[in-house]
Amino acid sequence: MKITAAILTKNEAKNIDRCLKSVIFCDEIIIVDDFSQDETLKRIPRLKKVKVYQRRVENDFSAQRNFALERAKFDWVLFVDADEEVSQDLQQEIKRFFLSRDIFRQQLGGIYLKRRDFFWGKELKFGEVFKARVQGLLRLINKRLGKFSGRVHEEFRFFPDLDTKTIVFKNFLNHYPHPTLKEFIIDIDYYSTLRAKELAEQGQKGSALQMISYPLGKFLTTYFFWGGFLDGEQGFVYSFLMSFHSFLVRAKLYQMTLR
Repeated sequence: MKITAAILTKNEAKNIDRCLKSVIFCDEIIIVDDFSQDETLKRIPRLKKVKVYQRRVENDFSAQRNFALERAKFDWVLFVDADEEVSQDLQQEIKRFFLSRDIFRQQLGGIYLKRRDFFWGKELKFGEVFKARVQGLLRLINKRLGKFSGRVHEEFRFFPDLDTKTIVFKNFLNHYPHPTLKEFIIDIDYYSTLRAKELAEQGQKGSALQMISYPLGKFLTTYFFWGGFLDGEQGFVYSFLMSFHSFLVRAKLYQMTLR
């Protein structure tokens, strides 16, 4: 059974080489680029299996992923972010599974892939990243059985009334997020705006109480209950800034209700 790898890009020149090398084992690679202004497109090799499309995200990441699904030649699609790589062990696990004659595979709708984060020279194991590390993310999917929804925190959802099964692979995607504090803050500002707009469209309104309770609750949960403190200084920075993201979402949502 063959696999399409799908990657969304925008100004990912510093990451795209590593990401592409890790998915070259796939039978097709689709890149959907949001009109990058750096060297991203120049770094993409001109191979027959690599197909590049340019399309505006327009604040809707699900639409961008669904666009990739529609253009995938094969039913099974592996989604990898540009700042991720498929580890060697995971590559082998994927290849072994899809070369096998496991009948159970025919009933599968998707496969969860565990992800480990490397942040400022340290592998994070707790806090904000704990769930993705232990439970995994639904990234290897049968495109015929569902589609993505949610503008910002997009998720693949199976069509209703389907008896769809999933499994979890044991090996990891490697993730290298936010290499500098400046980039981290820029990302937080961008994604918090999108999330606030999404909530506003759902009819939600912000308040001072939410601006206090949401970020405080998030920090207490990720840093203390989920063990972010065990990751040292990097764990604190990650938990604090992701809590700040929650503050910005609620503050921007409140600001939108004043208009």
